Amino acid sequence: MGALLALASAVCYGVVDFAGGLLSRRVHFAAVTFLGQVGGLALACVAGLLVTAPDVRSADLLWGALSGMGSGAAMHFLNRGLSRGAMSVVVPVSAVTGVALSVLCGVLVLGDRPGALAWAGIAVTVPALWFVSGGGTGPGHAVTDGLLASAGVAVQYLALGQAGPESGLWPVAAGRVAAVLLLLPGVARHTGRLRLPPRRSVEALLIGAGAALGLILYLLAAQQQLLSVAVVLASLYPALPVVLGLALLHERVDRRQAVGLIGAAAATVLLTLG
Repeated sequence: MGALLALASAVCYGVVDFAGGLLSRRVHFAAVTFLGQVGGLALACVAGLLVTAPDVRSADLLWGALSGMGSGAAMHFLNRGLSRGAMSVVVPVSAVTGVALSVLCGVLVLGDRPGALAWAGIAVTVPALWFVSGGGTGPGHAVTDGLLASAGVAVQYLALGQAGPESGLWPVAAGRVAAVLLLLPGVARHTGRLRLPPRRSVEALLIGAGAALGLILYLLAAQQQLLSVAVVLASLYPALPVVLGLALLHERVDRRQAVGLIGAAAATVLLTLG
């Protein structure tokens, strides 16, 4: 069940990144990021009320807040990169580095001990995502945005994974509060530039709600699965924007990206079995 939840989280994030990338090309990326966190906060609060939380400890909320700061930073740089039209580079590069950092910390610091099949899946995932990104080639600023986002991705996953199951989903809500507060000063300085038409505002809110749902699924997965494995499975989301780009935007995938997509599918099987 943990593997399925992590894969469902990856699907959510894949759809969110694709939709967020398209919206960030039409309106200012900072507005998309901020409103997205507000939408995520609303969904997380509703979900927190619906899920039993017998023991909400301050430490769990602090871990959630740290995770939210990572989320806010990751989405800021991710949307900035996506606004520059480099979807096939920014998303996979952020995932490649983010998953590498997360797994390394999980094994060296948290004491995770994946099995042989899981290790094989982890080994396949990083080069697969690299191939999906086209080998990291592309505009220098796009790769930079992806690398900056990856640090936030790692903090997001590792910190949230430390929250105890007794706290329910409130760490996710605490994270959204922290993300909103982190992004608020930048929004306040540029209020006039960041005003969106009502339709675009609703789209940004829904995108953020989808991202919060992805985090909720990841948190549930991390409670049932080794953190390093849950991170890798959840980080397979870059394959989905590529597929959606093919189907909806008529983008082309070269041979290297095709190999990466096959590798991502193989990694999914290995990690699920491991």
